[in-house]
Amino acid sequence: MIYNSLNLSPLWLTLKVASLATLCAFCAGVLIAFFMSRGRFAGKDWIDSALALPMVLPPTVLGYYLIVMIGRKGWIGEWLYESFGISLIFTWQGAVIASAVVSLPLVFKSARAAFEGVDKNLENAARTLGSSEIAVFFRVSFPLAWRGILAGTMLAFARAMGEFGATLMVAGNLPGKTQTLSMAVYDAVQAGNDSLATTLVVITSSVCILILYLSGKILKVEN
Repeated sequence: MIYNSLNLSPLWLTLKVASLATLCAFCAGVLIAFFMSRGRFAGKDWIDSALALPMVLPPTVLGYYLIVMIGRKGWIGEWLYESFGISLIFTWQGAVIASAVVSLPLVFKSARAAFEGVDKNLENAARTLGSSEIAVFFRVSFPLAWRGILAGTMLAFARAMGEFGATLMVAGNLPGKTQTLSMAVYDAVQAGNDSLATTLVVITSSVCILILYLSGKILKVEN
């Protein structure tokens, strides 16, 4: 009965959304973390606090902010819709954006700590030898910080897999279109389908536990 009622589309959608969201969070988080760890400018602490907001804001508040930004009448969403006919609300792309915003602080915090642990004398030596800033980043800074960055990225992926609140507000809960694992669990519980809910919970928990275990191993090797 469990297998007959098990629809794997939420699993594949969750993996797709989480993967793309993690990629976005990785690219943005690593670059921002590098500049924040090296730069000295006014308001740096305020920017750091703002980047960490998704970790502490209620999901509904974060979802509301995203609707204000990317909704059809939002600051960015209105321009996208009027210029290109693109609407991100109630789409899996909107789910990617919501998950990326939620998971960004995990990449950012881990990457910043990793970059701050890099010996700056090594970076200065590379500059003395004629390396450009881009070369210093890819040849010195990133290779020395990659373990901490990878651990944060894995945690971000696990967080993106379990995202519910902000994604629900932005992308909705449309079966086969925007319904991820966490929403499928909610629907199964609401429908009284305990066997399906249990199966989905076991799948989600197993993946997240594996990711947490591997990220812990990576951090231990780094230390």
